[in-house]
Amino acid sequence: MFGQISEKIMHGVRWIIAIGWLLLIASLFYDPITPHMTAETLTSSWSDCLKIQGECVREGAYAMGAKIFWGMVVPTVVAIVVVFGHELWRRICPLYFFSQLPRALGWKPKLDIEENSWLQKNHLYLQFGLFFLGITARLLFVNSHRLLLGLFLLLTIGSAIATVFLYGGRSWCHYVCPFGIVQTVLIGPRSVFASKAHTAPAGSITQSKCRQINKETGQEESACITCNKPCMDIDSEGAYWGQLEKPGRKLAQYGYLGLVLGYFLYYGLYAGNFNYYYSGYWSREENQLQTLFSPGFYLFEQAIPIPKIVAVPLTLAAFVWIGYWVGNKLEKMLVSAEKSSNLALKKERGLHKSFTAIAFLAINAFFLLAVTLPIKWVALVVNIIWFYKTWGLSSEQYKMEGQADKLRRKLEKLPIDFTQYMNGRSLTELKANELNLLYNILPEIATQDRLQMYRVYKDIIVEGLQAGTITP
Repeated sequence: MFGQISEKIMHGVRWIIAIGWLLLIASLFYDPITPHMTAETLTSSWSDCLKIQGECVREGAYAMGAKIFWGMVVPTVVAIVVVFGHELWRRICPLYFFSQLPRALGWKPKLDIEENSWLQKNHLYLQFGLFFLGITARLLFVNSHRLLLGLFLLLTIGSAIATVFLYGGRSWCHYVCPFGIVQTVLIGPRSVFASKAHTAPAGSITQSKCRQINKETGQEESACITCNKPCMDIDSEGAYWGQLEKPGRKLAQYGYLGLVLGYFLYYGLYAGNFNYYYSGYWSREENQLQTLFSPGFYLFEQAIPIPKIVAVPLTLAAFVWIGYWVGNKLEKMLVSAEKSSNLALKKERGLHKSFTAIAFLAINAFFLLAVTLPIKWVALVVNIIWFYKTWGLSSEQYKMEGQADKLRRKLEKLPIDFTQYMNGRSLTELKANELNLLYNILPEIATQDRLQMYRVYKDIIVEGLQAGTITP
């Protein structure tokens, strides 16, 4: 779908988004405008007495940069990924835009990613670890501290540029970016509106594949340097099946659900109520750093003397462990429920269904807790559609769909009228699994026909010899 939009248009979109992001970051360092706007809007239902650990807090005018980033930008990005998949986001991501500055300047990669076998094998652990640290830093340092949030975002941009400077291509997206974990977990084999790269004609520039405009011809062409195999940007579903059992994949899938739940629930564990979260006060409180060594939990009207700087990572780690434990239990149940006699196939199907169920829960948890009511219902409907379309997918179906066009062309060359055997349907109307079945049984049928004709011929010869009408 979005993979067919020209690179020229998408490049312009990336410029607009990147400039907007830089302006938002700049507002975190200096913002003389929005404090005047918020001074007149402090009339929420909790503004009279918002209790945090049993004490009322008062708030004054505040700059809106952090609130816009956490309350609007982040949920919008997640929504784009869930609904439209990597195919759109990977082409408009501002971090991808900034990471490609070395290539735009004509700088060649300094290192070969193929030689870094550890990173290639264990990048999911690295990405999940960085994501965990990012969520921890958010709760402790950058939820409302605008200066630290601005430095945090600038550091992220610098890291993206440095990674591509070293390894080229989309090495940042594939091997380091913490948000890459979110995409891997939430998209699964395919998103609701994503195109199927494996059914595209050979040589196509599919999905979010790296591309550029040829200066001589003005035509769009591939700029892929094969920095990752299998590549999510070329074929998202192929990468999914190829990395289903990669080291760190289960931790990323099951641990992500735990992180989502742990992040949202910590607001209640810390403040003693969830008004603290739903008021949005956490995005504008002025003393976030001053609370680092204050009690990190407030339960049953009682402060627990564990410093917040310890309580946050402790809570998140506990929920990651719970998510991982639940995910593994679910996986074993679903693998056992599969009826295939092929153990490898049985394990793959159970693992895929477990990943799908966990992603379904994680998406619903995020949107039900993070966004306003109308968006909750839209997200729920989209998520149900995604779950319905994803649950029954398998690597066999993926392979059959990828071969369908080739099989159809081969079958069309045979001097056979297939419509008389397919209830009037032509080859173009057959599904991938039907084409695959037809193609596989044809040689067997032909062999059986030849054997039957041989037996008939043999019987005729034997009868002729017995009757004396022919000689040996």
